Amino acid sequence: MKTMRLFPLELRRLLQSRLTWLIMALTVLSPVLGLVLYKRATSTTMLSMYLANPAIAGGVAGAILFGLLAIFELDRASRSRVDILTDAVVSPLTTALTRLLALLTAAVLTMAVTMLVWFPISAGLIGSVFTGANYVLAYLLLMGLALPLGILAAAAAYQFTRRADLSIVLFIAFCALSLTVWSAEWQLCWLNPCVWALSDDFSNLRVFRSVAWMRLTWLAALAGVWTVSYLCIRQYGKGIFGSLARSVRRVYRPVIAVALLACSGTAYAAQPFIDQSNPDLTAMSFYEIPYAEGVTFVRRTAQVFPDTDAGTVTGRASYQFQNTSGQEQSISFGINPGYTISNVQANGADVPFTVSDYQEYNEALLEVTIPAEEEVELTMEYSGFPQESMPTMQGGKELSSEYLCLENSALSPRVMNLIPGEAGYPAEIEITLPASMIAIPFSSSEAEVISENADGTRTYEANSAGGILYAGDYICEQIEAGGMTIEFYYGRKHQAVMEEVGAVDAVKEVVDYCTEHYGTLSFGTGETLKLIQSRVAGGGYAVGGASLLDEADFTIANLGDTNKGAVPGETFIHELVHQWWGLGNMFDTADSISPWSAEGLTVYTTYRIVKELYGEAYAQEHYVDQWQQAVDDYYLNYYVRHPEYLEMLPENEQLAISNSLSQVRQYNEMPLKILKAEQLMGGEEAMDQILHDLFNRELDPMYPYLSYQNFLDACGLTEEDLNLG
Repeated sequence: MKTMRLFPLELRRLLQSRLTWLIMALTVLSPVLGLVLYKRATSTTMLSMYLANPAIAGGVAGAILFGLLAIFELDRASRSRVDILTDAVVSPLTTALTRLLALLTAAVLTMAVTMLVWFPISAGLIGSVFTGANYVLAYLLLMGLALPLGILAAAAAYQFTRRADLSIVLFIAFCALSLTVWSAEWQLCWLNPCVWALSDDFSNLRVFRSVAWMRLTWLAALAGVWTVSYLCIRQYGKGIFGSLARSVRRVYRPVIAVALLACSGTAYAAQPFIDQSNPDLTAMSFYEIPYAEGVTFVRRTAQVFPDTDAGTVTGRASYQFQNTSGQEQSISFGINPGYTISNVQANGADVPFTVSDYQEYNEALLEVTIPAEEEVELTMEYSGFPQESMPTMQGGKELSSEYLCLENSALSPRVMNLIPGEAGYPAEIEITLPASMIAIPFSSSEAEVISENADGTRTYEANSAGGILYAGDYICEQIEAGGMTIEFYYGRKHQAVMEEVGAVDAVKEVVDYCTEHYGTLSFGTGETLKLIQSRVAGGGYAVGGASLLDEADFTIANLGDTNKGAVPGETFIHELVHQWWGLGNMFDTADSISPWSAEGLTVYTTYRIVKELYGEAYAQEHYVDQWQQAVDDYYLNYYVRHPEYLEMLPENEQLAISNSLSQVRQYNEMPLKILKAEQLMGGEEAMDQILHDLFNRELDPMYPYLSYQNFLDACGLTEEDLNLG
């Protein structure tokens, strides 16, 4: 009761301090650091650059500022040498709790002001893809919860040490751990959440859930540590251990501390987001499982029910096998590590199964023993929260009413050790989704609505051997181009951007041009091709009948990249050309000092398309002349002429400069080299024939990449022939 009576007085005293208002003002301004200095999210989506980065930077700066304020306030009485008098009037335990509540309240007020100030700024910077829900969740989780963590950590350090200087050192060291050693450990980086991207066009619930889990885990841990330090507050002239012995007489105090620490430890160990897959990406033990003798795969069916509110999946899978071995056999399945398997039956009878603790490539090994009968129908149920393998790239398993991607064993358990039957590995998948979502199998097959359900959902059926299914709030445009029907799926939130850049016309122009000059995409069916915009994932890929376009390639910021095109519509053309140079033909990891990459041929092809659309003068002015200017500036660059001085710079500065120089080599120097090769080869028709032959060459399965040497050999040239000096 005394604490609640003293709290308004302590809060008023705190808010009358000039230092408090300075700390609050600096915290309100701190998100600007995310725009210019500390950019934790590396993606180019608008929400990553103008929401995630400011919120994370604000959380880092705000937590440090409020932590220092906490130490200053707790040391006030000792610094003024009136602590003996104040402790005689009010229990130091009551004082500590009152000051903590006042500091936390000041942090809440600061956060409210910050959100009000930055709301119009964020809305203006982000543009049409801005939503209030993303804004509120980002600032509350990425910034708001960092402030009480900083206060608790700093206050605990002071209550243990009773020295301001030592407390500051301990607190800053704890912050530095999060920013350096723990920065890639998503559960340990308490200060700077491990968020690499936020999606503009689809939901971000998965990322926000993982950040909330991490924040609440640390909140329980630091609250527990603070409670232990609270028990160690010096009283009655005793030292730390004497004070502790006296404070624990009230049993509820140590019980609260232990409960908080136990909850934190349990939350840390039981996190549902990231699996325990073998970090060795060369491991292939699952591929070494011997085939089951005499057992043939016949077909698979699955009924899948995603819970788009909880982000979980439940399902029932059925498999038909032929067992000609005359004996029991062990069948191996890959399952997502977040799933629980139950009710496993063969021909209606329960059969034994085991799930191994070992995980590889986001799968755990499920082994089921089937009976010696010749015809076997195996059924099982599975449910859970699909886990991911890459803690620094979270978001791929997003599952909401706006977007989901269920791949392979996350869709239904995947058979590992059976030879296919006459029909291969046929699969029939039924999935029930909210009516606002479109189901898109990542293959040449189509999903058909088989029922409209009373609860506002639809059930889709897809027949496909493929194991990847996308669904979301998509718009589908049907485009006739290159002798095919292109089904172009993009997020509804991105509609205004797509219309502004003339996306439909660009798709038609690119597909027509590249098909005519280089050939049909190898992953097209010849009749249809799905182009699917995915949630930001760090890249695209393709299979027969479908190709993925990463949303990060089509953000406002990326469409304004003049390296890829003079105007946004031309940048859109650039990204589509990557279907031929980058996906249709793969490129090995680019050498940092070599200009050769997928970008060179893509920029050159974009130039050729623009030249055909808008004329030679336009292409010369907006492409060739700009390439030449950039290359001229490149060769005048101090660090290009004196690379030995680049090596003397700090590593982060070296990386920034090297990346900038590499971009010039790939986006400007290489297109000029290809243009020079075109001139040496006799013109555009000759170069088109060379690129056509390279695109359609027979691939070496051991090295399927298109190399610079392949290009030079096809042209009959050497590297020296293409020097621009």
